[in-house]
Amino acid sequence: MAKEGAQRAEETEQMIEKEGGKEAAEDSAAGSLRAADAKEMRAVVLSAFGGLNKLRVSKRVMPEPREGELKIRVKACGLNFIDLMVRQGNIDNPPKTPLVPGFECSGIIETLGDSVKGFEIGDRVMAFVNYSAWAEVVCTPVEFVYKIPDDMSFSEAAAFPMNFVTAYVMLFEVANLREGMSVLVHSAGGGVGQAVAQLCSTIPNVTVFGTASSFKHEAIKDSVTHLFDRNSDYVQEVKRISTEGVDIVLDCLCGENTGKGLSLLKPLGTYILYGSSNMVTGETKSFFSFAKSWWQVEKVNPIKLYEENKVIAGFSLLNLLFKQNRGGLIKSVMDKLINLYNNKKIKPVVDSLWALEEVKEAMQRIHDRGNIGKLILDVEKAPTPLMANDSTETSEAGEEEEDHEGDNENKERMPFIQ
Repeated sequence: MAKEGAQRAEETEQMIEKEGGKEAAEDSAAGSLRAADAKEMRAVVLSAFGGLNKLRVSKRVMPEPREGELKIRVKACGLNFIDLMVRQGNIDNPPKTPLVPGFECSGIIETLGDSVKGFEIGDRVMAFVNYSAWAEVVCTPVEFVYKIPDDMSFSEAAAFPMNFVTAYVMLFEVANLREGMSVLVHSAGGGVGQAVAQLCSTIPNVTVFGTASSFKHEAIKDSVTHLFDRNSDYVQEVKRISTEGVDIVLDCLCGENTGKGLSLLKPLGTYILYGSSNMVTGETKSFFSFAKSWWQVEKVNPIKLYEENKVIAGFSLLNLLFKQNRGGLIKSVMDKLINLYNNKKIKPVVDSLWALEEVKEAMQRIHDRGNIGKLILDVEKAPTPLMANDSTETSEAGEEEEDHEGDNENKERMPFIQ
């Protein structure tokens, strides 16, 4: 009996092992099937904060819309200076890596999430995205999505939201631009700078003072009233033309330019800080540049502001959208901007188009302040062979030198949109 009981126990154990193996195999097969069902897409991935070698195009699982969201098949993405600062980790409370960068895109609606109204599958749209815009597909809340005018291209649409909303809110919501006023804008050749110049032209008798790199002057001289080299003593140049100074200063540089901007304000004038590009000097985050820029910022005395009747303000569009829940305000601003576009009053300035695989070269161009208007990542654009190889199969060693060489070569072969 004992022998027979032992034999049955052994047979039972073998059956359990066999069934367990079968269940494991079935679970494995089911898992493989689910993985196969999960659709993939191409996306630019930032593996860690740092230099250009932290960017890579790779496959990611395609997102699906949640309630109140839209799924967009992306055609073009905007590239902004803030994206460069994100790559370096040069922002407050940076998100965890790896991540897909990018905050704006344009494309075609592919799927509607539950409870979405006002849009249909196939609509051409532009959108704000809280990261993850540099991909073939994005999902974003419906409140951050806007229909594209019929005659606006996808590349123009990707160049529209960040630049024009930033410029409009600063000029009209914060500084209350009116007829006969004067504006000083730094980086006048950039995307926001060109948007500021165009919006100022919609108000009679507005004088625009701009600073920009000297090699951009010929291309943008007709967009502003007075243009100065970014390295010149522009304070004296402005006062020579307008002894009282200006009504509005729009500063994306920070550092020593803060004190200069405040010194140029007329009584009841407004200084607005909307960036700190002076903190970016090298390919990676520099504590020295940060400390220098912070040290050069003039310490603001509220009593002095009171005595001189001056206003100092700050503006962050991304915080307004994603942290302070002002999507309704931005929607009303976008409606006004689209109306201005339809009436031929404004038009996005696109500097150049780049494939996703060319993101390193595009970002280097922004770092070098070489762009006039907006750089666009064209999702459907085929990369040049050299750039494609560099962005998908590069080693960590010696990559910085390769990136810089590629950028120099690219400046000559880059097709520009006029």
